[in-house]
Amino acid sequence: MAAGLRALVLSAVFLCGFSGIAAAQAPTEAQRVQAREIYQRIIAFDTSVEGAQTPAMAEYLAGLFRAGGFPAADVHVLPMNGTAGLVVRYRGSGTGGRPILLLAHMDVVPALRTDWERDPFALIEDNGFFFGRGTIDNKGGVAHLTATFLQLRADGFEPTRDLIIWFSGDEETSGATTEALLAQHRDLLGNAEYALNSDAGGGQLDSENRGIAYVLQTAEKTYASFTFTARNPGGHSSQPREDNAIYDLGDALARLRAFQFPVMWNDTTIESFRNAATVFSGAEGQALRRFAERPGDRVAARTLARNVSLSSMMRTTCVATMLSGGHAENALPQTAAATVNCRIFPGVPIADVLSELRSIAGSKVEVAPVGTTNASDASPLRADVMQATARAVHATYPNAVISPYMSAGATDGLFFRAAGIPTYGVGAIFISDNDDFAHGLNERVPVASYYQGLTHWRLLLTELAGSH
Repeated sequence: MAAGLRALVLSAVFLCGFSGIAAAQAPTEAQRVQAREIYQRIIAFDTSVEGAQTPAMAEYLAGLFRAGGFPAADVHVLPMNGTAGLVVRYRGSGTGGRPILLLAHMDVVPALRTDWERDPFALIEDNGFFFGRGTIDNKGGVAHLTATFLQLRADGFEPTRDLIIWFSGDEETSGATTEALLAQHRDLLGNAEYALNSDAGGGQLDSENRGIAYVLQTAEKTYASFTFTARNPGGHSSQPREDNAIYDLGDALARLRAFQFPVMWNDTTIESFRNAATVFSGAEGQALRRFAERPGDRVAARTLARNVSLSSMMRTTCVATMLSGGHAENALPQTAAATVNCRIFPGVPIADVLSELRSIAGSKVEVAPVGTTNASDASPLRADVMQATARAVHATYPNAVISPYMSAGATDGLFFRAAGIPTYGVGAIFISDNDDFAHGLNERVPVASYYQGLTHWRLLLTELAGSH
């Protein structure tokens, strides 16, 4: 979840125009108790790469689904390299179309107990918040989807199309469980039409805990890193030579610093800019409006480029993030290397970025990709998903304004988009910017927001997979 960009877009949103939506019935006390129990149990699993308890959490959840009436043949734990994923199929009548995927991830980033005010692997309610590692990223989503499936099943709800949960086991690291699902177990996805991702999107609360804005993620930039490496025979530092690996690398990085990738746009960014123009004042507001009306306008792009968050939504960006070089203080460097991290605009081939970086680096510096990467296009702005999300949001937060957005970060949604499955970030959590500590110390979620998320997901699923 890219908090910085999310905060920017949350400040520039639009009202979808769905008025008169009746407030949905809040979850019953029994449903709240069940949802809290699930939340508490899964927070207690240390599913960081260090804790390695993701398989145990997957087995716990699989047991809940089986006990809740889901046939064993529709509940699949998929072990992989010390972690695991979980697939659960809620079978429907088939009258409503192809299946919908529902995404969340079970793993979390590490949490050092000595740095936290409370035990990070215990769900602790205090001062109106649930504290614990993963409360927002993304065990809240896991708990919401699990509780909603169990509640709908207990109520006898028959969806008009299959609903398929995918809980991945390594979103915070390699994403290998999702890649394996798509490569080796595609049949479990039932030719899904699109996916709803609980690990993206979400709402903003103001200082009085009123829901004022909601963003629906429809695109993600591709995450890719590259190494810049300069090599040299080296020698004694008392006899400097004209060619020097550190200087050659520095020259290449200076060219990278001065370079800007071409301005780009898609339906999501144009809609975001159009909405933002109503909020931003002065030259930025005018530039946003002009760019939305005339995509690619050079004058508007130059103005927006001065704002780093807005600029990142207009182009691919690459920046040096790590540096190493030399082997002794009295020796000329034989190698100097830098890591360059890129966030690639949706639809841009990674090979094109690599080619551009090699041109920038020049003949004295080698450029190579780090690991494998996955590129994806933006998802189309589906009217049914946009409308259902608006109804779900407005049932609890009737005055919240809603906008699509493109994330500079990455989630499992990237893999599904790359596999041809449009994906929409529709997470249920509303939180203030000052309380959003995903990946940080004392991660938390407002208690009220967690329980209201049950209403959000119930309405979303019954709207998209219920009889009308």
